[in-house]
Amino acid sequence: MAALMFFTRLPLWRIVKVEREYFEGLVPLWPLAGWLTGGVMALVAWGALETGLPAGMAVVLAMTARVVLTGALHEDGFADFCDGFGGGGDRQSVLKIMKDSHIGTYGVLGLTLYALVFFNSLTSLLEAGWSPLVFVIADSLSKWISSTIVYFLPYARSESEAKNKLVYATTPLAERVASLVLGVLPLLLFSVFAPDGVPGARIFLQALLLPMAGAGVLFLLMHRRIGGYTGDCCGATFIVTEILFYLSLCVALF
Repeated sequence: MAALMFFTRLPLWRIVKVEREYFEGLVPLWPLAGWLTGGVMALVAWGALETGLPAGMAVVLAMTARVVLTGALHEDGFADFCDGFGGGGDRQSVLKIMKDSHIGTYGVLGLTLYALVFFNSLTSLLEAGWSPLVFVIADSLSKWISSTIVYFLPYARSESEAKNKLVYATTPLAERVASLVLGVLPLLLFSVFAPDGVPGARIFLQALLLPMAGAGVLFLLMHRRIGGYTGDCCGATFIVTEILFYLSLCVALF
């Protein structure tokens, strides 16, 4: 429930009270939340295609559905990350800019380019015969990869300086393994839902390794610039790895 409350705007707080300790320990369940948000996108895209709407419109409606469901959580973090790392000089200026709620030039450009790449890559994939379930695969995988940031980097601010006043707790090994399973398991859908003629084994590795490599580069950049991560860095990692996932499919397609 903590994970669903964190990643969505569903009014779950009306039916259950979740203690703070569960929010601190929700990292392993990030990919499970991706099953929900990605599932909503898939359902909306499938419905749009079934009613005869073009693939491009299905993608736009799916994007809109996730923004409404999540309150643009990931996109907001990505925009702040672009502003901070694009306009900041030293560590303190980067952190200060990322905490500012106003969006700047780098944030606008980042979101614009993200939306363009997302729209064109997903439109191409759906037109080529990929199932809308690809949204579930991408969302859960990207959330798992972004969750691993807490294993490699310390939090860059103090708890009192955090936007949501929350610092994630240390994750036990068993929960890390469970999170890995939740994040990677949907990739097995490739063998069922990939279009005919697409080499499943190669796509599996490519779609897994390229986003992970991209996340590694981001983690190194964060370590160098601010010595850790923030919530905005998590959002940025999700957005970047998601785009790399879809681009890896497009490369295989064309």
